Amino acid sequence: MKSTPTEYLRPARAEDVPALMALRTEAETWLGTKGTDQWSDPETGGKAITKWRASIDEGRAWVVVTGDAEVLATVSRGPVDRDFWNDDDRPESALYLYKLIVARNAGGRQLGARLVDWASTLAALEGRDWVRIDTWRTNGGLHAYYERLGFKHVRTEAPPHRRSGWLAQRAVSVLSLPGAPLPVGAPSTDRRYSRP
Repeated sequence: MKSTPTEYLRPARAEDVPALMALRTEAETWLGTKGTDQWSDPETGGKAITKWRASIDEGRAWVVVTGDAEVLATVSRGPVDRDFWNDDDRPESALYLYKLIVARNAGGRQLGARLVDWASTLAALEGRDWVRIDTWRTNGGLHAYYERLGFKHVRTEAPPHRRSGWLAQRAVSVLSLPGAPLPVGAPSTDRRYSRP
């Protein structure tokens, strides 16, 4: 008998902002211990809170929570970033992921891979071909992680006002963990909750 999932995905809410900021701050600290300069410009003030609230208000921010409402991870989808993707990339053919962060205490649950799989399924339902990301140019460990999930490096862009720019995409048909989808909405006895 399968056990009931212990975590599920739902749209982020305004009351999640403190938990989202805590995830970001934890990620900044952890990245610093890994020898990368990613997010070395801490975004923990009013500007970051304003960005989270806008993503929430626009329905673009999602959180993975436990049954007792602990926020374990987050991801946002967003518009095409024109600093990186151009018309030749057919930007409408992709879903763009941003701010994928997993709590350190949720390690081993493969939430990052499961979030990307959810995005792939959602993108396919929307008739898109790709899930796309841009990551910090100097974070080779992160590049390798996404490549293990099936992303292919497209190119690296280096606009002078940005530190991100390692561009990658994954076909929506690729799933890392097809047998472990994240349920969307609180688990119930109705199996329809697992659709994106």
